[in-house]
Amino acid sequence: MRGSSATRREKAAALGFAGGLLVGLIVWSQQTVKSRRNLFSSIPLKRLAALGYIRTQRSVRTVRLLRDYIHWEQHPRLKRTGEYVLRTMEHSLDE
Repeated sequence: MRGSSATRREKAAALGFAGGLLVGLIVWSQQTVKSRRNLFSSIPLKRLAALGYIRTQRSVRTVRLLRDYIHWEQHPRLKRTGEYVLRTMEHSLDE
């Protein structure tokens, strides 16, 4: 009898882990989409936060997004930050 309750606990733990992993992946995916949208937010602080997140997402697609952002951005400091992120990302992708 003790063996079957231990097996149930192990199955419950495995299901809990898998469920947590699934929820984590869904939340991560939504945050990625949200951060990309916030790059073009009307609120400068959200744009700055989005740049901080996007700098970790090194890809050709992100480089294109940053180029669009830099052309769109009017705030000089945010534009310079975007240009810096773009330069460092291009440099890391060239290596």
